[in-house]
Amino acid sequence: MLRRLLPLLCALALMPFAALAEAPEVLIEEQARQSWGNELPPEARIHVRFSGSRIDEADLISAFWMDRDSGQFLANAVTPEGVTHRLQGRLLAVQALPVPTRRLMPGDLVGVDDVKTVELPVKRVGAYTITETDKLEGMQVRRMLAAGRPVMTQSVMEPLVIGRGDKVSIRYDDGRLVVTAPGRALDDAHRGQELRIVNLVSNKPLQAVARGEGLVEVIR
Repeated sequence: MLRRLLPLLCALALMPFAALAEAPEVLIEEQARQSWGNELPPEARIHVRFSGSRIDEADLISAFWMDRDSGQFLANAVTPEGVTHRLQGRLLAVQALPVPTRRLMPGDLVGVDDVKTVELPVKRVGAYTITETDKLEGMQVRRMLAAGRPVMTQSVMEPLVIGRGDKVSIRYDDGRLVVTAPGRALDDAHRGQELRIVNLVSNKPLQAVARGEGLVEVIR
């Protein structure tokens, strides 16, 4: 009976050590994130590409070196058997971004079907690149957007609700009395944006805030 249990006991004793083993890609990614530090966005993914020989699993990386510009790396991976293997290859950090599915011209509104998500190298993601889909959908194009290319924040804007020269309804509310009058916009404006208007009754220029299509509210 004891002889039958002995192999099982040995296997159970080794289980904690086997559980430490990971795919080398996982261990190398951990090292790469530490090396890149704050340069790497938290949501970025890292693709590990090996050149030459590779192994299926490792307990740890005993030594690691990488070129942060090119992504080339060297790593000493220790297997569960205690054997050290030299691994080398290239790391590619990518980030998922919303990009246009077609060319969009100034004045176009960005619809749901106009946006898709692609992975691009982090190096191509600038400080002003739009990284969230909801920051692009529903916006109005200010500068031409090329299909499949990252979009800069300055290339889109909130949709205009008032155009320069449009007739508008001027609203003034002091909490006790609401007064309306016809007016004309002297600037373009999106919802919540300040603009100059002229009261067509008094011909007096005023500063107002766009509240909706053709509606402005005079600033107190």
